[in-house]
Amino acid sequence: MSAEPTCPPLSGSTHDWWRNAVIYQVYLRSFADSDGDGIGDLDGVRARLPYLRSLGVDGLWLNPFYPSPQHDHGYDISDYRGVHPEYGTLESFDRLIRDAHRLDLKVIVDVVPNHCSVEHPWFTGALAAGPGSPERARFHFADGQGEDGELPPNNWRSIFGGPAWQRVADGQWYLHTFAAEQPDFNWRHPDVSSYFEEVVRFWLDRGVDGLRIDVAHGLHKAEGLPDHEHAGLDELTGDPVNPHAWNQPEVHDVWRSWRAIAQEYTRRTGRERVLVGEVGLLDTEQVAQYQRPDELHQTFFFEFLRTEWDDKALCDVIDRGLATIAGSGSSVAWVLNNHDMPRSVTRYAGGAPGVGPGDLDLGLARARAAALLMLALPGSSYLYQGEELGLPEVTDLPEHVLTDPMFHRSGGVRRGRDGCRVPLPWTAAHKSFGFSPDGTPETAWLPQPDWFADHAADLLLGSGDSMLHLYREALALRHRIPVIGSDDLRWLPTEPGVLAFTRGDGFACVVNCSSQPVCNPVDGALLIASDPEAGEKLAPNSAAWFLLDLEPGRGGAADG
Repeated sequence: MSAEPTCPPLSGSTHDWWRNAVIYQVYLRSFADSDGDGIGDLDGVRARLPYLRSLGVDGLWLNPFYPSPQHDHGYDISDYRGVHPEYGTLESFDRLIRDAHRLDLKVIVDVVPNHCSVEHPWFTGALAAGPGSPERARFHFADGQGEDGELPPNNWRSIFGGPAWQRVADGQWYLHTFAAEQPDFNWRHPDVSSYFEEVVRFWLDRGVDGLRIDVAHGLHKAEGLPDHEHAGLDELTGDPVNPHAWNQPEVHDVWRSWRAIAQEYTRRTGRERVLVGEVGLLDTEQVAQYQRPDELHQTFFFEFLRTEWDDKALCDVIDRGLATIAGSGSSVAWVLNNHDMPRSVTRYAGGAPGVGPGDLDLGLARARAAALLMLALPGSSYLYQGEELGLPEVTDLPEHVLTDPMFHRSGGVRRGRDGCRVPLPWTAAHKSFGFSPDGTPETAWLPQPDWFADHAADLLLGSGDSMLHLYREALALRHRIPVIGSDDLRWLPTEPGVLAFTRGDGFACVVNCSSQPVCNPVDGALLIASDPEAGEKLAPNSAAWFLLDLEPGRGGAADG
């Protein structure tokens, strides 16, 4: 393996670029702080674009940066066509888009159509207008049950804990699937769909390459908002598959409308604009329906993230993804980490927020192997910031610094998602590990543990066998070896605990999920391995890529 991979120019193709792309998720608040206030911002991202380019990704996805009171750190939006002052300005955003495109990096932005902020002008206007007003019809306002309307209109529960209803001063209640500060829009009202079509056009006009859609299976609610028969009133949180709150048939009409807009911009500009959905359904067949040719381009395949470290389980989930998602005419968007889940190093280590880190050596070995597995699969991959640094979850944040509404609404029973959102370490020797500029008086908005120094990007760049180098080399190989871009996958026979497959003519990936060394089941030249001892044997919890055919003209690695 070479210590310093050479990244060739990314493809200039504008058609279907998303099918095999690797996209880097930027949780803006925690990525890079340019002005020293302890909060990440757009100019911080812009300054780190060369890092993302050298990593070898094809683009970045920005979590919400819009004006917001920050009750859920940007997922409670008060203005869908602006930038929160902590993060910059629209001019900052335009500069980021310009510089990213100069580096041949795509930019995807988050859109949150299921709910807004209690400070959104529509909602403040609805509160002022009173019961029965046209303004309230844009949301789900209803009278309560009980003698004096003191009980919620139905028994739905919030995903963040507690009832999904909040009472207002005049006695009515409004629906909030998440925090009380995030009222749900009524998507059966024509104003809502018209408003969001304008929002979509606003960001496409500013040059974004795609939209990541939050809670894409939400939006529409069942007519009449009936009780959920399986929602016990003692439940801590809501049912993520409440059949009355999620996955209504009408939501597919929304995505057909947005797809038509995206295609309009693609035809007009010659650059394909894509729609990527967060669809939190447990039935893969239903998820695949969101990726029909006239709806969303992709949805995240969360089943892969949730799968335990086991060869049979991984084979099954990969087959299921390829048969359903890819079978719909789309490509699978594989994901191992994101801003809502404990980091993979900690998951594979047996750790958990508020419980402990687990066996981090084991977790890191498995996370390295899982990265090579994911990047070898047909389709695209979405990386979460810090994944390439091998960051574990911060499992022991003091309760007084926790900001996630999930923690507070559950009475502390659920620790929430702060542990995967701690600001990144860029340099080992500086205050805030280079997240903020030198001499900054403010500390990072979430405290960084001392051990973050061991995962700082500058330190890992100096170590040839680091997680960062593993990602850089693997991404460089994806660009250099044509067969890794093929759509086919063929499983190879292996001993128990091992999975192996080929792609195209001459590439193979082998993963040892067992706790024992195993004989390598393929005969070929080693391209990259998660464990430095790979060769005739593969170490426990490791993975490797091989080139099976080195003859010229047979699909092997390109020169250089």
